[in-house]
Amino acid sequence: MRINPQKLASLSPTVLTEFERILETFVVGELTKQASWLPEPPILGQWRTSDDDELDIVIEDDDARVLTFEVKTNERIRGSDFKGIRKLRDAVGKNFVAGVALSTGCGGFGGRV
Repeated sequence: MRINPQKLASLSPTVLTEFERILETFVVGELTKQASWLPEPPILGQWRTSDDDELDIVIEDDDARVLTFEVKTNERIRGSDFKGIRKLRDAVGKNFVAGVALSTGCGGFGGRV
């Protein structure tokens, strides 16, 4: 699918879903590049539960500390966008460092986990 400004302006759910996939891929690529500079590169992956809760990017270091990212094309981050972050936080306990939700909007920070 070719995405252009006119298609994005239409706010079509199909176009926004495709754009979100492209944005996620971009963010994963950038984080992968940044992580490669570290003396001990962390493990990067995705996370999904049997209930279909998911996180776009999970970064785990050698000490089992976990940092997560959720990428959204919404203008604002909603409380429900933190569901997967909260679930992983509860699962890993003290090894959870932070959960970050990124959006394309200018509405400010959506909240803290």
